[in-house]
Amino acid sequence: MTSFRCSLTEIHQRIDEVKRFLSVTLAIANAHTVEFYTQDVWKRFMAVSPQEVLSAISSGKHSRTAFGFCVDSNRLVDIHELLEAAKARSLPGLGVCVSRDELLQRLRGSESEGLSWNVNELDPDEFMNFKKSHEVQCMSKVVAGLAKHCGVKQVIDVGSGKGYLSSFLSLRYGLQVFGIDSSDTNTHGAQERNRKLKKFSRAYQKHKKAAWTQVEAPSSLQEEMVEIKPELSQDSGAQQEEGLSVNALHSAAETQAELNPEEGEFFLRALSADVIQHSSPRFPANQLSAEERERRKRENLEKKARTRGESSSGVFSPLTSYVTAETELRELITELEEAILVGLHTCGDLAASTLRMFVAKPELSAVCGVGCCYHLLSEEFNPDGQEKPLQTACGFPLSQYLRHQSWFCGRNARMSACLALERVTLGQSIQMESLFYRAVLHVILRDHYSSYKSEKRVGNVYSKAKSFVDYVRRALHRLELDDSKLCDSDIQSYYDTYKARMDEMHAFNMLKVTLAPCIEGLILLDRLCYLKEQEDVSFSALVQLFDPLLSPRCFAVIGLKSCPVNLKL
Repeated sequence: MTSFRCSLTEIHQRIDEVKRFLSVTLAIANAHTVEFYTQDVWKRFMAVSPQEVLSAISSGKHSRTAFGFCVDSNRLVDIHELLEAAKARSLPGLGVCVSRDELLQRLRGSESEGLSWNVNELDPDEFMNFKKSHEVQCMSKVVAGLAKHCGVKQVIDVGSGKGYLSSFLSLRYGLQVFGIDSSDTNTHGAQERNRKLKKFSRAYQKHKKAAWTQVEAPSSLQEEMVEIKPELSQDSGAQQEEGLSVNALHSAAETQAELNPEEGEFFLRALSADVIQHSSPRFPANQLSAEERERRKRENLEKKARTRGESSSGVFSPLTSYVTAETELRELITELEEAILVGLHTCGDLAASTLRMFVAKPELSAVCGVGCCYHLLSEEFNPDGQEKPLQTACGFPLSQYLRHQSWFCGRNARMSACLALERVTLGQSIQMESLFYRAVLHVILRDHYSSYKSEKRVGNVYSKAKSFVDYVRRALHRLELDDSKLCDSDIQSYYDTYKARMDEMHAFNMLKVTLAPCIEGLILLDRLCYLKEQEDVSFSALVQLFDPLLSPRCFAVIGLKSCPVNLKL
């Protein structure tokens, strides 16, 4: 059974299955690696050896009984049972996911008149790395299908970042896209990319009217491309870090053989020109000064005025705003009509805010959101209350069903939900040495320094350290502690003592990886449940958009406010 057919009651049943499993296993995911040795985590949870755990995980042979935990001691006694139970309570195991192809087939089958547009054959690999290209191609096809089904031409991309999805939706499908990001740096960079694309577009469109030969492009177009080239060559270091095809872009302006008359080819080469290296700090609107709010409003109005004033329509309209469920979209976008709300890897609470916004705003016909950074989610029922934000709704739980049960995951468990099981299964190892160094450092801090529970963070000392001794000394300096208390041999003795127990940490972290899909599954089921609880939402589903090996956060939450009967099946 897929979520095309899952009723709200059936979603409740799936949630209950995952909750029952996590009520036994969540403590493993919430165990902090830093405290692995100081809290003797292995003995607390395990009644098997590390070798048994690693062997069972690598063999893939599972037996069937309960969850593998002793009822009396709450310690794991059968790793095979745990692995089997975890697999059954992942989203694929629960049978609640729809494939991207199945959704597209249903959308095509449910189209009435809708909209039609000419699709430009574009190659996103020209301006994105392989992972981003895969994500943008897969998601844009679904968003375009939703837009066509709903009969709308506008898309709002929240957390649009560098504008890859927004640009591709506009270039390939001719959609009017408004990209909203809270980072001035990203918005300004997207605006600059937009300006270059418009300039390139005018040069291309002017000469497109002339006849193309099969061998060469008009020399005047080559000249204009070369004229634009110096602008496109800036920040090449950042482009290389993103895996962009900068050399291909430059040679396109110089080599006639690479000038392809196909629609959009030149735009894609221009798109690789501007990559933002750093994001500015992000703050809720209520934390900005009046002057900053006024400045952002003025800049957004100026951007929209420039877009309206130019004969060549923009690739997309980038706007700066911190988005919450209460954001008034019509104040940000004065020309807003009916639109699709999308978000590609919206961070933390933004994923939940996107769904709340979709439900609350009548101008939004559909939503397609892929979340990420579960560790940054705020939880309403956090016992210590430290993560709950002021004056805003929490990101988890979202559904009334889990809220009535006051369900709480915990930050370490949500951090575990970000792990990539498929990648680890195929041999991509966890960076164990840095975790091991940090855990042994915690033992040293416990034994020799009273402030070992200080809130000060060690930071990325590991990447600079030449040895464990060097690591400890750098860390103590970072923590502003006196490292003269310890000689090198004392520090080295800690390393030698715990090195023999490093396999415990490795095995324990592998268990966390196996639990990751279950924790992520509960978070996503909560979001699906929230949409199914809404009277105005007539269709909702969890859709696997991406290959999890390329993009581990691969599930989209999709909802529509109106759809024909055959899509509701």
